[in-house]
Amino acid sequence: MTEAAAHPHRASATDWIAVTAGALGALMATLDISITNSALPQIQGEIGATGTEGTWISTGYLMSEIVMIPLAAWLTRVFGLRNFLLGNAVLFTLFSVMCGFSTSLSMMVVGRIGQGFTGGAMIPTAQTIIRTRLPREQMPVGMTIFGLIVLLGPLLGPVLGGWLAENISWSWCFFVNVPVGFALVALLITGLPAEKSHWESFFKADWIGIAGLAIGLSSLTVVLEEGQRNQWFESHEIVMLTCVTAFGFLLIAISQFVATKPIVRLSLLRNPRYASVILIVFAVGAGLYCVSFLLPQFLSVVAGYNALQSGAIMLVSGVPAFLIMPVLPRLLGKVDFRVLVISGLLCFAASCLLDISLTAQSVGHDFFWSQILRGFGQMLAMMPLNQASMAAVSREESGDAAGLYNMARNLGGSVGLAIIGTVIDRRNDFHTASIRESLTANSVIGQERMAASAASFFAQGGDMAHAKMQALGQLSMQIGQQAIVMTYSETFYVLAIALLACLPLALLLKTPRGQSGDMSSAGH
Repeated sequence: MTEAAAHPHRASATDWIAVTAGALGALMATLDISITNSALPQIQGEIGATGTEGTWISTGYLMSEIVMIPLAAWLTRVFGLRNFLLGNAVLFTLFSVMCGFSTSLSMMVVGRIGQGFTGGAMIPTAQTIIRTRLPREQMPVGMTIFGLIVLLGPLLGPVLGGWLAENISWSWCFFVNVPVGFALVALLITGLPAEKSHWESFFKADWIGIAGLAIGLSSLTVVLEEGQRNQWFESHEIVMLTCVTAFGFLLIAISQFVATKPIVRLSLLRNPRYASVILIVFAVGAGLYCVSFLLPQFLSVVAGYNALQSGAIMLVSGVPAFLIMPVLPRLLGKVDFRVLVISGLLCFAASCLLDISLTAQSVGHDFFWSQILRGFGQMLAMMPLNQASMAAVSREESGDAAGLYNMARNLGGSVGLAIIGTVIDRRNDFHTASIRESLTANSVIGQERMAASAASFFAQGGDMAHAKMQALGQLSMQIGQQAIVMTYSETFYVLAIALLACLPLALLLKTPRGQSGDMSSAGH
C-alpha cells in the first residue's frame, strides 16, 4: 500500500479516493447497526417473529461485528487491504439482499450476522486508510470525516429505516445497500493498489487468540444484551454463557504469552497515552449508545412519538457536527487535545444534566438545547480521540490500534446499555412501589381526584361501576408514567456522572509532536 510518506506535503487524488472508499464503507456499516430499529415491528410481522425473538435481528449484527473489528488488522495482512475490503463489500451487499428477501427468523438472523461480520471490517480499516494514506498535515480532515460518519450513522439509521418502512417497504432497509455497495467496489478498485496475499500469515496466525476472541466477545455480547431480560444470574443460560465468556478471555490472555503476533495486542495498553484513549472512548461509547436508546424510548413511551418523529429529534444532535466540521481540522491542529476532550466531556455531561428535570408533559422540543449541546460535546470529544488513538502508536501498529479502539467503543455501548437496562427496570419498580405506597384510601385529595375521574367516565358511559374501574385504570397508568419519568431522569444523571469521571483520564492525553502549526493547512 502506498504510504503517506510518499506524499510528504499533500495527498494525491488517488489517496482521497481511497479515503472516500473507507468512509463510505464505514458509513454503510454504522448505518446498518440501527436502520432496522424503526422497522422492527413490520419485519417481525413479516417473518413471524415474537418481540423477544426479534431482538436477535439487532443482537446478531452487534455480536458478529464486535468479533470482526479486532480481526480486521490480521485479515488485512493476510489478504491485502484491497482484496479484503472488496470481498467484504461484495459479501455485505449479498447478505443485505438475503435480509431483504428473508421469509423466516433464521434466514434474517443469518443475514444480519453476515452483515455484522463483513461490516465490522469496514470500520477499523477506514481509520487505517486515513492513517497510512494521508500526510500528518491533512490527517485531521480525514479523521474528522471518519468521526462524523461514526456519530451520524447510528443517528441516521432509525430515520432512514422508519421512512423506508412507512413509505416503501421494510425490505428497502437492506436493498438500499446494493447501489452503495456497487459504488464502494468502484472506489476501492480505483483508490487502492493491488496487493499480494500472504497466506503464511494465515497459517501462522494466533489461533488460540482468534478462538478466544470469537468465543469470548460473542458470548459477552449475548450476556449483555439478554442478561436483564433473563434476570441475569438467576438464568442458567446467562450463567453458562458467562463461564464461556471467561474461558474465551482466558484464551486471549494465554495468547499474549505464547503467540508471536497476538491477534489482540493488549501490549498496546502499556502505553498510557493509548490506554487513556481506550478508557475514555469506552465511556463516551457508552454515553452515545445509551442516549440513543433513552431518548427515543422516552419520546415513544411518555410523549407518544412514532419512530420517525423520534428520529427527527435525534437528528438535532447532528446539526453541530456540520457546523463545527469546517473549523474542527484547524482546532485539532492548534488546540491541545486535552482541552478539546475535556470541553467535549463537559458539554456531553451538561447535556445529560439538562434532561434530569423531565416531566410527563415533556415533548420533543424540550430536548432541543440538550441535543445541540450533546452534538457539540460528541464532536469535541470524539474527534481528538480518533486522532490521539492513531498518534499514540507507530504506523505499523495502526491497524491493531484501530481494532482495539473501535472494539472499546462498541463494548462500551453494550456494557452501558446493559447497565442502564438494569437501572431502568429496578428503579422503575422502586418508584412505582413508592408512589403506590403514598396513595391511600384516606387521602382527601386522592378521593376527590378519583371521584372526579369516575364522574367524567360515568357521563360518557352511564355505568358507575365501569366508570370507577376506568378511573382506577387511569390512576394506575399515571403512576406508571410518573415512575418511568423519574427513572429516565435518574438515568441521565448517572450518565452525566460517568462522563465527568473520565475528566482525569483526559489529562493523560498528549497532542502529537509537530501538531501545532503543521496542520494549519488542513482546513484548506
